[in-house]
Amino acid sequence: MTMANPFEGKEIWFGVGSQDLYGEEALRQVAAQSVEIVDALNATGAIPVKLVLKPTLKSSDAVKNFMVDASADPSCIGVITWMHTFSPAKMWIRGLEALKKPLLQLNTQHHFEIPWETIDMDFMNLNQAAHGDREYGYIVTRLGVPRKIVVGHYTDPEVAQKIGTWARACAGWDASNTMKVMRWGDNMRNVAVTEGDKTEAERVFGASINTWAVNELVDYVNRVKDDQVKALIEDYKTKYDIAPELLDARYDALFTAAKEEAGMVNMMNDNGTTAGVDNFEDLGTLGQLPGVGPQRFPSEYGWGFSAEGDWKTAVLVRIGAVMGYGLEGGASLMEDYSYNFAPGAEMILGSHMLEVSPSVGTIAKPKLEIHPLGIGGKDDPVRLVFTVAPKRDAVVVSMSDVRERFRLLMNVVDVVEPAGSLKQLPCARALWEPRPSLKESAECWLRAGGSHHTCMTTSVGREAWEDFARIAGVELATIDENTTPREFERELEINEMYHRLNNRH
Repeated sequence: MTMANPFEGKEIWFGVGSQDLYGEEALRQVAAQSVEIVDALNATGAIPVKLVLKPTLKSSDAVKNFMVDASADPSCIGVITWMHTFSPAKMWIRGLEALKKPLLQLNTQHHFEIPWETIDMDFMNLNQAAHGDREYGYIVTRLGVPRKIVVGHYTDPEVAQKIGTWARACAGWDASNTMKVMRWGDNMRNVAVTEGDKTEAERVFGASINTWAVNELVDYVNRVKDDQVKALIEDYKTKYDIAPELLDARYDALFTAAKEEAGMVNMMNDNGTTAGVDNFEDLGTLGQLPGVGPQRFPSEYGWGFSAEGDWKTAVLVRIGAVMGYGLEGGASLMEDYSYNFAPGAEMILGSHMLEVSPSVGTIAKPKLEIHPLGIGGKDDPVRLVFTVAPKRDAVVVSMSDVRERFRLLMNVVDVVEPAGSLKQLPCARALWEPRPSLKESAECWLRAGGSHHTCMTTSVGREAWEDFARIAGVELATIDENTTPREFERELEINEMYHRLNNRH
């Protein structure tokens, strides 16, 4: 049970702009140097998706064909453009208008420094990316095409790192556009923030969100073979410290939990879904509110999951899991639960009754335990109990439906170790110091109408989510160490005007 590699079989196409003005010898050098640059970037290992160099683009027809082909090819998840020489921008108009994939403008050049003693006009004509990229940048801005901009020499590790982060955002966007979310029941009764426009979500994010009857899940659970259940339990034994009672007097409860996981996995696989959400108020004849199974969705399958019918957070967890694939840490449902207002130790305790995933990293080996649960009206559920490991520059991200659009809200946080044992708290939990401070971050979060459910990512941070939001064309309000409540309120007002006036969807 390992998450499928979301980068396998995917490509990012690399288009180099030039023109016929400089002659065949210059164009041969453009092509050769472009190969050198792309090969060097691929060799860094910082970019999880292969960059594929395409023939030099020298005409409007070539540019349009390049963009149309990239948009139509499912293996292509993004396009990088770079102007080696001067590439007249009017020849890019039709192609940029046709582009349906994420775009990155790379502002680099082949030579690292100016050859002070030998530079001549032939060298200037060939190596004028500073000139060509400004011409190209003008037309991209005029057309209003969103793009990531990366500036620097291609051998600079930061350049490859930024391209790699953007590539992860492209993979997240690709996953979003192919995502099917399985809802077992509706959202928790009378809760506002977990509601949302599923039709608009499919239009904006590409994710298809639909409901299946809980009784259909019950049928799947009932059809699970004992061998599949026992295989899951053996997997539990290798990854978690299992409470002795679950292997003895409470084995039936462990068997039920594993059987529910198997049933959910089988049903999601049969329907091609990559995110799921349930609701403790609608469990049919399930034996337990699912615990350990949904906790394992991000870590073992790379799927999104959320609770109480909150499909928006399930979407974010799936995107976060894909963007962070192969990196230390992961993505999980999280929920703000309790504040620590002690001076000098202002923190937030995040948790959920069952569904927080160990994919985000744990201080110690997770414990598989069984404890009573006062809601849901079912048998005691089996769940993983652990504390999330310390991590600087983690983020918590929420999605809210603010009537005419979706708003993503992000807080940069530092996950820290608890001051006490939390030994009486039988659930997964994380403790973090929000930036810039507890009081300021909470005020800004409330001002923005952020959800109490979030996606925590400890693998990718703010830049990946910023890239994703730019690609999706949705608002992202960020709370970080530089945020003040007064400026943040003003930013929200400006965002409100911008997204109403400049809605490109």
